[in-house]
Amino acid sequence: MKSLNVGIIGFGTVGTGVWEVLKNFDNIHVKKIAVKNLNKKREIENFDTSLLTDNPFEITENSEIDVVIEVAGGTQPAFDILKSAINHGKHIVTANKELLAKRGSELFSLAKEKNVIILYEAAVAGGIPIIMPIKTILCANKITKIAAILNGTTNYILTKMDEKELSYETALKQAQELGYAETDPTGDVEGFDAAYKIAILSTISFNKKIDINKIYREGITKITSNDIKSARELGYRIKLIAMGQVLDNGKIDVRVHPMLVAKKHLLAKVKNATNSIMLTGNPVGDLVLTGAGAGAKPTASSVVGDLLVLASELETTNSPLPQAVCNHSETAEQILIGDTYNDYYISLTASNNPGAIGMIGTVFGENNINISTIMQKGINHDNTAEIVVITETAKEADVQNALKELLNSPRIKNINNLLRVMN
Repeated sequence: MKSLNVGIIGFGTVGTGVWEVLKNFDNIHVKKIAVKNLNKKREIENFDTSLLTDNPFEITENSEIDVVIEVAGGTQPAFDILKSAINHGKHIVTANKELLAKRGSELFSLAKEKNVIILYEAAVAGGIPIIMPIKTILCANKITKIAAILNGTTNYILTKMDEKELSYETALKQAQELGYAETDPTGDVEGFDAAYKIAILSTISFNKKIDINKIYREGITKITSNDIKSARELGYRIKLIAMGQVLDNGKIDVRVHPMLVAKKHLLAKVKNATNSIMLTGNPVGDLVLTGAGAGAKPTASSVVGDLLVLASELETTNSPLPQAVCNHSETAEQILIGDTYNDYYISLTASNNPGAIGMIGTVFGENNINISTIMQKGINHDNTAEIVVITETAKEADVQNALKELLNSPRIKNINNLLRVMN
């Protein structure tokens, strides 16, 4: 393979992991590494600190560097750094899902103009190979649906809430102690991370630009131990699901939210920090890929894999990997959450008086909602009871209207939670 000179932007957990893996390849030469703090102590054996710089543009403007590896994250200054690199004719390998989801279209257009490519296998699901397979071996398929667990932190928390019967707060603290969750876990537990990834996956799978701002996003912070227990009793597990699908009318439904998943479903069996992606395509049918979705080594595997593929291509051509060039000129028509159709899990607190369950059934019926299952979960000390309802498929807007009507009834004290059920 062709010898490549590279610069690395970011030298945290992932950047260090990339460095460690690259030491095994004689044809890859790291010329410079951009960091925020030159004085930070780094526990790396035989590391040459002269490689470090706190000016990333020393890398992007260096004529000796062929490829810029960006693993710093965030939109700024990452966007300006990569824009500079592309303008200076450098290929890009990045793990930055937020940047690609928010401003990827600008970078891909510029890269096409400058005849360089952006590779980003590590941006989605860490070590699971998914981006290049969609662009190459699966390109004969019309992919119509993606259902995935794309965030290891939330999957770990939900697993422990289910298996160990921990509260959300306790499971989160455990995840933080083990390094699965950040001190500020907002990006994970509120669904931002998964939204960035499903935006990228949906764009390349459906060949249309997905607007990250139009993706419905809901995290796991409202999931209670009662929800976990009720789901288990009904034959489900709760998972944070990132979903994208092409509807019969050609519109696209992309969203991230918790869902009840039947225990027999493959995604329900995915535990702890593992990620899993299910694609539905024609002619391939259903395809599931499962593996480590984050961490230094899995992410480094994808980053270095992209780099080595690029080195191999540059040995034979000046225009490598034409399939990696972004050609998505059409913007998807994305539907609002209110226009989606789902089965629902609804937990309510109602007065323990005759007729309460009948009244719930009446309100649901008047809003075109059929009830599949309804059960009362005992009686509380204040003479209220938790009632759990599973509906048949209904329109989101109708369900929301029904819940508003129920809250106007003195018999209904609270809507504890609403979760969608995977069909």
